[in-house]
Parts: sequence; structure tokens; C-alpha cells
Amino acid sequence: MDLGIKGKKALVCASSKGLGRGCAESLAEAGVNLVMNARGAEALEAAAAEIRAKYGVTVETVAADVTTEEGRAQLLAVAGQVDILVNNAGGPPPGMWTDWERDDFIAALDANMLAPIALIKALVPHMIDNGWGRVVNITSVSVKAPIAVLGLSNAARAGLTGYVAGTARQIAPKGVVMNNLLPGLHATDRMVNLDTAASQATGKSFDEVRAEKAASIPAGRYGTAAEFGATCAFMCSQFAGYMVGQNILLDGGATNTTM
Repeated sequence: MDLGIKGKKALVCASSKGLGRGCAESLAEAGVNLVMNARGAEALEAAAAEIRAKYGVTVETVAADVTTEEGRAQLLAVAGQVDILVNNAGGPPPGMWTDWERDDFIAALDANMLAPIALIKALVPHMIDNGWGRVVNITSVSVKAPIAVLGLSNAARAGLTGYVAGTARQIAPKGVVMNNLLPGLHATDRMVNLDTAASQATGKSFDEVRAEKAASIPAGRYGTAAEFGATCAFMCSQFAGYMVGQNILLDGGATNTTM
């Protein structure tokens, strides 16, 4: 399927590995030129080189922490104006409600709410001027079904979701489409960390934790970065123009909800 976005330019945050890498790969396969970002330069450059070689698109890289003002300034200086923005950042650590103080919540808000909002404000005006744009915010299934040990993430990502709900409907008449993509359990480094923490907390082996989680998913497995990326690319395509302000679950059916 021709997604109709060949030759456009996308900024994909936190894209050296995991779900962000999956999104970058799928956009590159559709012919989109990329600005890729991650904190670690070595992994970022390796990913960019592989994508250039495989898909023949232009790939610029910015090793910076997108959750900081300095990092975003570096990123925007290289990216310039783009047609597509994929907001992504790692979530805060797990814990219990008694563990978190004000500074923990501020850090979570900076990373998972305020950072994507800052990039939206910086990049969407150009999309409006062009009469076309796409924004996909990678959030979490937790905005529909909160996860107790991820209270910091629940709070920050729910805040972003509320912001997007209103903003998406203001920019849609200008040709700019914004939605959220909500991952459930996917086979990424983030899940390795969470499953390791669960293993330590319960005394079960890592493999036992994974098997139990997989059994709780109707699809019977964790998702892959490739299928997540393909969904993201569709949400950035010419076919997504009537999808506005939505929260798209990609969780193998694990969230039992009708809405």
C-alpha cells in the first residue's frame, strides 16, 4: 500500500531502539526522510546507518535528551521544519504510591507531558502553514487502564492525553492530524526492565513473569516493534486524515474495554 508520504520529513524521538525504532523503520520504508533522536550516540548512529542502507532515505541524527530544554533546542536546530512528528520518551520508573514525592512527579511531567507539548508547539505551526501534517504521540495503555505500579506514567500521560484531545480538534481544520498510539506489552528493553522488576518483587523467574503476562493477553504474546511501527506509519499516512484526536490501542486485546 502506498501511504502517500514519500519524500516527506519526519522527526522520530527516542528512535534508536524499541518502539521508536520500529516507527522510524516503517516511515523510512514508506519513503519518508528522517531526523532520528536518542540519548545514546552509538546506538543512534548504528540504527541510522542501517536504515539509510536498507531504505535509501536521508537520515539525520541528534544525540540529545528530548525531555530537557537543552536537548529539544539541539533537536529543533537540526530538524528545522518537518511534516511528521512522532513524540516518544521512556516512561518513569515503577513503584508504589508511597514512593513518589513532588520532584518525582515534576520529572515525570517534564518527560512524558511537557516535552511532547513543547515539540508540538514548535513544529505544528509550520504544518499548519503547509496545510498538511501528522503528529503521533506514543503514550501507553495506562491512559485507558491505569497500571498501579506505574503511577507516575499514568498521571503524566493522562495529562498529555487531555491536552491532545482539545488541541487535535483545533488543528484538524488546518490539515494537521494528531492522535495517540497506546502500546500494551511489547518486546522492548522497557519491558525487560519492568519484567525484571516484577521478577525481583515476586520471587518468580524472569521467564515465569513473561509467560504469565503473555498468557493474560488474548493474542497470546507480546507485540513487536515492527507491527507497532507499521501502525504508526499508517497513522501518518494520507489515509488517516479523518482520524482526529483518537487513542489507538495496540495491546493484543489485553485491555478489556468497549470504548
